[in-house]
Amino acid sequence: MAGHSKWANIQHRKGRQDEKRGRVWTRVIREIMVAARQGGGGDAAANPRLRLAIDKAKAANMPADTIKRNIDKATGNLEGVQYEEIRYEGYGIAGAAVIVETMTDNRVRTVAEVRHAFSKHGGNLGTEGSVAFQFKHCGQFIFAPGVPEERLFEVALEAGAEDVLGSDDGAFEVLTAVTDFEAVQQALQGAGLRPELAEVTLRADNPVALSGDEALRMQKLLDALEDLDDVQNVYHNAELNP
Repeated sequence: MAGHSKWANIQHRKGRQDEKRGRVWTRVIREIMVAARQGGGGDAAANPRLRLAIDKAKAANMPADTIKRNIDKATGNLEGVQYEEIRYEGYGIAGAAVIVETMTDNRVRTVAEVRHAFSKHGGNLGTEGSVAFQFKHCGQFIFAPGVPEERLFEVALEAGAEDVLGSDDGAFEVLTAVTDFEAVQQALQGAGLRPELAEVTLRADNPVALSGDEALRMQKLLDALEDLDDVQNVYHNAELNP
């Protein structure tokens, strides 16, 4: 199946993450704490969400004792801040759909900051369910142009992937059910196939292409949302071509 061109968008996203690397630990720590408290306890072997959070922490070079300390806080062994997850939905430039995932200890502060970011940059905060139907909760692996196509199809589909999509710029995307993410990830790693991006995500069903001024304005909105301290993830259906 052919997909839209996405490589430039992925590269820009990775660049933004690199710029904000100093804040990565804060977000990963919150994810570890919520995963340990709500996802099935502090035993990573029995808690897939916690395993994924720990993988993110290790990728960010977080020390093992820091990881353990925050798991202990979440499970009651140490006193710590209690975070709750809140998801906001809204509209960006040209009606593009946006979902903002937050973890906060003060929901009044968080909703005010998210609403302000939307309104300041030409978007609108919507109601619950206003755009969520346009996204699918799934596992996603993005491979750079040049990956061995036949081998990727073979390994991914045999491991249980739902689909492998080629995009216009030569990149490939492997999609899985959330429950199959780890199995497919292990199979890809075992075959020496290294994705540029591997995550459980909300994937837009119908991307909207924005270019020129609209793309620049949309990027400013996304940057403003991602820069908020309580924001963990921002998902959208815009393909930006400045």
